[in-house]
Amino acid sequence: MIFHKDRYKKKVVIAEGQFIRFVKRGHWEYFERNNCGGMVIILAMTKKQEVLFVEQYRPPVDNVVIEFPAGLVKDKKKKESFVQAARRELLEETGYHAKKIKKILYGPASSGMMSDMLTVMMAFDLKKVNGGGGDESEDIKVHQIPFFKVEKWLEAMRKKGKLVSPRIYAGLYLLAKYNKLK
Repeated sequence: MIFHKDRYKKKVVIAEGQFIRFVKRGHWEYFERNNCGGMVIILAMTKKQEVLFVEQYRPPVDNVVIEFPAGLVKDKKKKESFVQAARRELLEETGYHAKKIKKILYGPASSGMMSDMLTVMMAFDLKKVNGGGGDESEDIKVHQIPFFKVEKWLEAMRKKGKLVSPRIYAGLYLLAKYNKLK
């Protein structure tokens, strides 16, 4: 099959809301965010080798989801870098401050459905400074799970009917690699 990029050049906005727009290029329909400059996911592990997860209700899937801390870059008209956004989101959601944040990966979040680009960041030298839980629009529960008990814990969460983001498994691989865990 030959790829014909030319047939996708013209973008048509079908509908636009406060945070997203529905667009079409050629025959392809997808979503774009109109309120941010990207997305960050933060992989964070304490000195005790506890992995930080967040749990929150997600209306699109009508269920509670277990995820890594994450958020939007430059949302609400903020002028911030990806590192600043990762530091802000980690603190807002988990109550942890990271002394160092490092970019690990960058790529499309869901290339067939949305234009969002995702940056995976790793947080180092964590210090608990508050309870977390998100901003005024969020209701987030924080979990600190020992690395070597994560798989069993995630299975228990599934059995309780909660959804587990598949990104967690890639993140666990990266946490093990960068922290030299076996």
